[in-house]
Amino acid sequence: MSTEAVIVDVVRTPVGRGKPGGMLSAVHPVDLLAGVLDAIVGRNDLDPALVEDVIAGCVSQVGEQSMNLARSAVLAAGFPEAVPATTIDRQCGSSQQAVAFAAQAVLAGQAEIVIACGVESMSRVPLGSSLQGADPHGERLRARYPEGLVNQGVAAELIAARWDLDRERLDAYAARSHELAAAAAESGAFATELVPVPGVDRLIDETVRPGTTVEGLAGLPAAFRTEELAARFPELDWRITAGSSSPLSDGASAALIMSRAAAERLGLPPRARFHASVVVGSDPMTMLTGVIPATARVLERAGLGHDDIDAYEVNEAFASVPLAWLADTGADPAKLNPRGGAIALGHALGSSGTRLLTTLVNQLEASGGRYGLQTMCEGGGMANAMVIERTAS
Repeated sequence: MSTEAVIVDVVRTPVGRGKPGGMLSAVHPVDLLAGVLDAIVGRNDLDPALVEDVIAGCVSQVGEQSMNLARSAVLAAGFPEAVPATTIDRQCGSSQQAVAFAAQAVLAGQAEIVIACGVESMSRVPLGSSLQGADPHGERLRARYPEGLVNQGVAAELIAARWDLDRERLDAYAARSHELAAAAAESGAFATELVPVPGVDRLIDETVRPGTTVEGLAGLPAAFRTEELAARFPELDWRITAGSSSPLSDGASAALIMSRAAAERLGLPPRARFHASVVVGSDPMTMLTGVIPATARVLERAGLGHDDIDAYEVNEAFASVPLAWLADTGADPAKLNPRGGAIALGHALGSSGTRLLTTLVNQLEASGGRYGLQTMCEGGGMANAMVIERTAS
């Protein structure tokens, strides 16, 4: 019998604003990650000694997030010292890649029980701090792109221009994200995925702004325009604002992944199974468009079409990303991020992949859907995509 990799459980912290004073900013990232590790084994009554590896995504691996923070979190969570751990970086898709690595280990028969997880404390370890003022590219990369690569905000602007996404449409999409997330929170839809953070008395995502309107967003200035960039890209009219971008965020999340045989042996009913996954590279200038070919490739690998997919989670790094994805894929917009996305729910970089998976699994269960597709754009021009299948109860 072939081995199946299944998702037994998924959990996440609430997302805090990734700035000093945010509700999770007083929590060390090791403790933040340790909390979801402790929660996921605790609520499944799983002996942590049975966990064969812990794979954590984290982007800014410096300072408090350095020295293999996954291993530090495993020890902080009280797991046996024999449980190993590693920390990986595939930019925004880091913890989605952790999930893929965990599933691959199970499918290959190299492990039966793995936790994939992720964390980012952008309030304590600011985005870009891992550069430490150094050149991350080197002479050969600069020679290949002599005009220089750009930041993700400029990439989002280039996408908006290429797909002719005007300011009103971008703002409308951003308002939709907050509206859906606020409605999901109000209905209790996140209750089964959220776990408390010790010392934090709130169990709600701090980044969601109920009542966000297109009219309110229309007053925000462009976030990424500079005189130098405007001269380099005269075709851009600079439409992306803080309101149509994902906010700096703090958070952690985790997925408990097993072989089906191990889950049955332990009496833990699987909530979903892995159907297919891919990772692709894309143009590092536009950087965020890899979700389009990744979606096509994972559907082909899964032997499915868009009509088979019941829910999509496409990371809302910027509003232009899911809108360009919709335009190229022709997917049903009603199935896209039905509980809101990262514009409202935050983008705690290393945690986002498992956060999306957490929300996707719960959405499929609540709606009775069968297949879900998740995809993440990533810095440097990459994307992960994955199809999961809900396990009928």
